[in-house]
Amino acid sequence: MHESSSSSSAEQGITIKSPPPIVAPPLIPEPVLPQTATSESTAVHRRAVLMLLAAAILWSAGGLLIKWIEWNPVAIAGTRSLIGAALIAAVFHRELRFDLSFNQIGGALAYAGTVVLFVIANKMTTAANTILLQYTAPIYVILFSPWFLGERASRRDWLILLVIMAGMVLFFLDDLTLSGYWGNVIALIDGFCFGWMTLFVRRQKDGSALSSLLLGNLLAAAIGLPFMFQSMPDLSGWIGLLLLGVLQLGLPYILFALALRHVRAVEGILIPMIEPVLNPVWVFLLLGETPGVWAVVGGMIILGAVAVRAWR
Repeated sequence: MHESSSSSSAEQGITIKSPPPIVAPPLIPEPVLPQTATSESTAVHRRAVLMLLAAAILWSAGGLLIKWIEWNPVAIAGTRSLIGAALIAAVFHRELRFDLSFNQIGGALAYAGTVVLFVIANKMTTAANTILLQYTAPIYVILFSPWFLGERASRRDWLILLVIMAGMVLFFLDDLTLSGYWGNVIALIDGFCFGWMTLFVRRQKDGSALSSLLLGNLLAAAIGLPFMFQSMPDLSGWIGLLLLGVLQLGLPYILFALALRHVRAVEGILIPMIEPVLNPVWVFLLLGETPGVWAVVGGMIILGAVAVRAWR
C-alpha cells in the first residue's frame, strides 16, 4: 500500500510540458534583388551596345580619311597609332598595367596587325574590298570563342553573320573587284588579326585590355617610324592624321575595349558590322556621291541584321 501511494504521488508530481506552438514562418518578400540585378545587367548591356555602335560610326570614317592623306601608308598607320597611344595614356594612365602576359602581348600583336594592315590594304585595293575582307573577322571569333573564351556561338549568331555577309556582298556589288591581288590578301590577313584582337580583348575583360591596345599602338608606331621621315604630309594631311588618331582610332578602340567587358566576343564583333554601311554616308555628305540601288538594299539588310543581334 505504501509503495503504491508513493508511486501515485510521484506520478502526480511529474509535469508534462506541451511542445511550443508551431509558428508559421513570415511571408518571404518578393525577390527584389534578382530583379534589380537583372535590370542593372540589362542597362549595362545596353550601354555596351551603344559603345559598340559609336565605335563603328567613328571607325567608318577611316577609308575616306586614309585616302585623303597623301603619304606612305605605313607612315600613316604609325602616326595615327602614336596619336591613339597618347590618347589612351592620357585618359587611362591610372588603369594601365603591364604584366607582359600571353594575353597582353597577344592582344598587342593582333591589334598592331589590325591597324597597320588596314591602312596598307586601303592603299593597295579598293575600300570596298578592304572592308568586306576585314569583316571576315567574325568567322574567326565564332570558331575560336568556345575554345579560347568558353563562349559558344549560337545558331542565331551564325545565321545573323550569314545574313550580314550577304548584305555586304550586295552593298559592295558595284565596287568589288578582283584587281589589287596583294591588297586583297593583306585585307584577309587584317580580318584574321581583327578577329584575334577581339578574342584577346574579351579574354582580358577582368584585366586591363587597354594596356594591350596601348602596347599595340606603340608597336604600330615603331613599325611606321622608318617610313615617317621619307617625306612629310602637308597641313591638310596633318589635320587628317589628327582626326585619324583621335576620332577614328583612339576613341573608338577605347569604346570597343570597354564594351567587351560586358558583351560576348561574338556580339562585340557582329554589332560593329554596321561600319561599311556608314562609309558611303560620309562620301555622300562630303563628296556628294549617291549610293546605288544594290548598296541601299544591302545596307538595309545589314542594318536589320545588326538591329536583331543588338536586341536582347
